[in-house]
Amino acid sequence: MSKVVIISGSPSEQSRIKAIQEFTTQFFQARNIEPEVIEVRNLPPKDLIQAKFDSKDVIEANQKVEKADIVVLLSPVYKASYSGVLKVYLDLLPQNGLANKTILPLFIGGTISHLLAIDYALNPVLTALGATHLLKGAFIVDSQIEKLRSNQYQIDEIAQERLDSTFSQVERFLLQTQ
Repeated sequence: MSKVVIISGSPSEQSRIKAIQEFTTQFFQARNIEPEVIEVRNLPPKDLIQAKFDSKDVIEANQKVEKADIVVLLSPVYKASYSGVLKVYLDLLPQNGLANKTILPLFIGGTISHLLAIDYALNPVLTALGATHLLKGAFIVDSQIEKLRSNQYQIDEIAQERLDSTFSQVERFLLQTQ
């Protein structure tokens, strides 16, 4: 059975990216896979900023990535790139830390003009970390996720279709690895 880790690079707990994270978690749970989650914002900031590779929390997070077959990367897009929160964590992964992993990037941004952030900002870093099996990710515009009350969110129909299409790749991968 495949092991999955979700790495959330959102600096905020109350972000629309939470809707995508919940969608992702539910997708895997429906297939009897309980994903591990790394909320980078909850790792010790000093360890991240000072690149403390020997930090207990960083080592623990890296072990989750090491054990995973599938790594899902969630990030908002700021200034045409993924979040700095995600970047400081990716910098702490070992060289080739993403080798032999299936990578699924899922981004959210304010406008469609940030659509290529996955291809031009993230993919070169993933390649430097040894990733070779990159699934076509999804980019969702903020306005496609409605904020409800109590930190709840609703994904609109168009974004839902895009996520369904993206996750059909994951479904095929899971079937091949059984």
